[in-house]
Amino acid sequence: MRQKVMATAALLASMGSAVAQSSVTLYGVVDMNIEYANHVGNMPTATNGFNPGPSNNVVRMNSGGWAGSRWGLRGTEDLGWGLKSLFVLENGFNLDTGTVQQSGRLFGRQAFVGLSKDGIGQIAFGRQYTSLFDALANFSPTAFATQYEPVVLETGANFREDNAIKYKGQFGPVTATAHWSFGTGLALPASVGISPPIGGNGEVPGAFRRDSAYGAAMAYSSGPVGVTVAYDQWNPTIGASSGTMKKAALGASYSFSETARVMGGYRWGQNKNASGELIQRDNFYWIGATYQVTPAIGLALEYNYDDMKNLYGINAPNPWQVSLLANYALSKRTDLYLSTAYAKNAGLMLESLVTFYANTLALGNSYALANGQSNMLGVAIGVRHKF
Repeated sequence: MRQKVMATAALLASMGSAVAQSSVTLYGVVDMNIEYANHVGNMPTATNGFNPGPSNNVVRMNSGGWAGSRWGLRGTEDLGWGLKSLFVLENGFNLDTGTVQQSGRLFGRQAFVGLSKDGIGQIAFGRQYTSLFDALANFSPTAFATQYEPVVLETGANFREDNAIKYKGQFGPVTATAHWSFGTGLALPASVGISPPIGGNGEVPGAFRRDSAYGAAMAYSSGPVGVTVAYDQWNPTIGASSGTMKKAALGASYSFSETARVMGGYRWGQNKNASGELIQRDNFYWIGATYQVTPAIGLALEYNYDDMKNLYGINAPNPWQVSLLANYALSKRTDLYLSTAYAKNAGLMLESLVTFYANTLALGNSYALANGQSNMLGVAIGVRHKF
């Protein structure tokens, strides 16, 4: 009898150790480049009278050209029966100055904890990317490269959101995603006299809708074909109430081989103020391709065009941009790269009132067009190391 009890105890102990298996990984990217850009002005703010000022050429050092510099921790614990706990803490920083990005948040890129179950999916709680951002990331030729990608115009400045619940499930070739944010934590200052401050911390007592956001997406990938569809809505604080900013998108891709892929998409956008009046309406398009010339040399070409229907009643010209990213892999973890872009009727990243100058705010380097200018050229040479 004593032997049976000991055997049972040993079996339970071995089961407990198997269930409690866990892992934590430290990871990151450090990315630095030297950039030249022309026709650069100041970001229009109340301080400078919403005047971008005269044109300047700039030569500067940037952190994060191909990929934002970051470090992070991610981990999982096997709870048994196909159930796992998980977490991600990811910090974004400026490599050139050592300062923290994302408005000083310690883990501003991502910060969440959650559970996943085989066959059901994953649910997580915290600061996370929106469903729209996740859906379109694999359909961007430059993979949302930090420096020149017009990601804010494409997905919205709220592509990361605080206080978010997010579900993601993988069902064969189909991926389903949905999220809800109780308060995005995004606040944008007035960028011209007709554009008031937008957004805030959210989670205001008695104002459940203010600064809330939600979205959903579905993607299909099988063989050479990929397709995605997504919707996003943000209800930012505008004055004493909240507005409505909606986006819907469709993306598609086709791989001719393991080395060549084309992709493109369309994004519909509509913004209304707190009174329900239309303040912005546009149709955004993109198309491009990637080509792995050799195992060490890769190329990505992308064209973006925004058909602006309404912008605070201003008859603004339609902005467009063409960009090229070329990289040379020195090893599996270290690359040299060349990034270049030309924008017309907007700054690089298609920066203008349309984006509320959110790129300039986030990066700390202005891409606002100077007075009297209608185009901007940027060229950067850098190095990226992953760990």
